[in-house]
Amino acid sequence: MARKLLWASLVLAPVTIVVDYAFHAGDVALFVLAAASLVPLAWLIGEATEHASEHTGPGIGGFLNASFGNAPELIIALVAIGNNLPNVVRASLMGSVVSNLLLVFGLAMVLSGDARVDRRSLSSQLALVALAVLAFLVPSVPGFHGDPDRHSLAILSIPVAIALLAVYVTMTTRNLRRHRAAERQEAAEHAWSLTQSIVALAAATVVTAVISEILVHSLEGFARVAGLSEFFIAAVIVAIVGNAAEHGGAVVIASRGNMKLASEIAVSSSAQVGVFLIPVVALLSFAIKPALPLAFRPIELAGMGAAVLVVGLAVRDGISRRREGAVLIATYCAFAVWVYFAGDR
Repeated sequence: MARKLLWASLVLAPVTIVVDYAFHAGDVALFVLAAASLVPLAWLIGEATEHASEHTGPGIGGFLNASFGNAPELIIALVAIGNNLPNVVRASLMGSVVSNLLLVFGLAMVLSGDARVDRRSLSSQLALVALAVLAFLVPSVPGFHGDPDRHSLAILSIPVAIALLAVYVTMTTRNLRRHRAAERQEAAEHAWSLTQSIVALAAATVVTAVISEILVHSLEGFARVAGLSEFFIAAVIVAIVGNAAEHGGAVVIASRGNMKLASEIAVSSSAQVGVFLIPVVALLSFAIKPALPLAFRPIELAGMGAAVLVVGLAVRDGISRRREGAVLIATYCAFAVWVYFAGDR
């Protein structure tokens, strides 16, 4: 019954698009419709990823989900850059790293109960996030004083972005080769073909990107009604919305008992944002203009660093536990409160 409802609710996406472009509805209505539309889309991405992992194994399955799931976030970031909203871009990307590690991984741990995870793979992904945080210090520290969006800091961000991309390509290639060798398996009889899974992932991602853009454009009006700061909206709301695919996919998959795949989705998504998506956004911003310096606020750097530390402690023995998941969720709630009171830059 639940699956039928989810399939049926996919119609919300085209309804949202029609309401936006044909009827020009208000921001509050669009926000609610877009948020509701993302739920079945996230489920579809999770469903397609789980079927794909029947052919590839959880490691490569998690990489596929992170890659497809981060596409809407890339689009959101580039649109925000074009609208000259650098603080929104940085805050939303930072919030993406933190929410995937603490909120999504925590929810997955709570739903799956005690289960084994791939400690080696997760540790390498966490190390990538930690490396990214350290690299961001290069343009961030000078940005603590003066204009954080000055062009000289954008230039300083170029070698940082290139170095992180090089590390990401090297580490990802190595991890995928290891997973491919260690996780060869026969797909279950009921599984979709790999081609069907990839097509479903691509289609759901494209629609999710459109819906996410509608939601972001309606956020400002919605925020005025709610009375929230721009920083909170970007770091918490936009970050969660932009990652709806990974969030929903990981939670659904964890609830079905596949914690290995769920953990790979949550952690590899954070790593991909830190060492791939953020550098790509910074480099592409030179074409869109104004160029985006990777000059994060101290609270943003501290949030990402703390998330890496807490999750690292939780997976150090290769077992996820429900109580540790609850700690991760509580840590994320504390982070959200901290962001709420921090206010805008």
